[in-house]
Amino acid sequence: MLQATWNRVAPLATGAPLVVANEDHRFMVAEQLREAGCTPAAILLEPVGRNTAPAIAVAALQATAGGEDPLLLVLPSDHVVADAIAFRAAVATAAPAATAGRLVTFGIVPTGPETGYGYIKAAAGQGAAAVLAVERFVEKPDAATAEGYVASGEYFWNSGMFLFKASRYLAELERHAPAMLAACRAAFEGAKRDADFVRLDKDAFAACPSDSIDYAVMEKTADAAVLPIAVGWNDVGSWSALWEVAEQDGDGNAHHGDVIALDCRDTLAWGDGRLVAMIGLRDVVVVDTDDSLLVAHKDRVQEVKAVVARLKAEGRPEPTLHRKVYRPWGAYDSIDMGERFQVKRITVNPGAALSLQMHHHRAEHWIVVSGTAEVTRGEEVLLLSENQSTYIPLGVTHRLRNPGKVPLELIEVQSGSYLGEDDIVRFEDVYGRG
Repeated sequence: MLQATWNRVAPLATGAPLVVANEDHRFMVAEQLREAGCTPAAILLEPVGRNTAPAIAVAALQATAGGEDPLLLVLPSDHVVADAIAFRAAVATAAPAATAGRLVTFGIVPTGPETGYGYIKAAAGQGAAAVLAVERFVEKPDAATAEGYVASGEYFWNSGMFLFKASRYLAELERHAPAMLAACRAAFEGAKRDADFVRLDKDAFAACPSDSIDYAVMEKTADAAVLPIAVGWNDVGSWSALWEVAEQDGDGNAHHGDVIALDCRDTLAWGDGRLVAMIGLRDVVVVDTDDSLLVAHKDRVQEVKAVVARLKAEGRPEPTLHRKVYRPWGAYDSIDMGERFQVKRITVNPGAALSLQMHHHRAEHWIVVSGTAEVTRGEEVLLLSENQSTYIPLGVTHRLRNPGKVPLELIEVQSGSYLGEDDIVRFEDVYGRG
């Protein structure tokens, strides 16, 4: 969906995109952009989440750092827009108003009385103007209120997409939330920068108030404007929303992966690997990943938040640890683990290399599945191809590199008294990790 978001607007862009993401997602984001053929102007990393207003602020600071003042098109990366051509036309329509200093949001023409979205009411008496002044923003309504909003024709769904000059957003944030802007400036000025990422200062950003752009700016500014659009939009905020936008069969089933369904209607099944078999189900969501299995009624999938809260309260690892972990050189998948062993499937991108490192508490055995591996083991340098293997004794310095043009895949078997990721002593690392 990140790739789709960029591809949707790339024909409009006058420069490379700015991407704001949580630090934990940095390698996944970088890899997704690389796959899309996109080299971002910067990837700004949040050490903690502080909602949309600070995230947009640091992007605006980055955009104006060189003395320029571009229009910023602010897009969440988890939206579906069925009519990309119509959306690009809408951005072009909104551009003159944004250039003139208005903060434009895109209001979705409602297709029904949706209670899951906030609404925007346009001010009355504006004639046939395309970009309308905003009278007010309203919270998610109950069903009866939503029906009234839709019937009036004056309300639009709040999409969370915006267009404005970077300087105008910063000026409005200075006016309405100065403490937030000050914290963002401190975090941006204290950021650590390398070839790939801008790492915001953790202490400064953690001290930043957490608020959405709606609360911090849009509800308070005198220059809020809305452009109503109908582009087949969905924010895909839940698994049930994904079912709505996914391709369905004649019985309303939307399935991804290896799924067999007998006598099922209006279901969503998402399988990442093993077979998912469903019998006699209605309005059910099944999501099977390497980490966990979710089975829920479509009307209650939002309550997955309560499951996450319970997992965190019980101190369980599932909310933060996942089998597949992305790294700057590729990724690894923890296939199996026991008391004194762990098995990983490692993928190294073409031309990429792991750090030169050693371990105090574990030895490793590497078996190449596909591709070519260049292995540094102590003073030796080995070239291994498919079905060949090597052993890395405890305490021996080593490095793995992919010298080829296709991904390198190998199986790593670790054995030892401690197998944690913090048992790594790095001597050299092209990615600047300590």
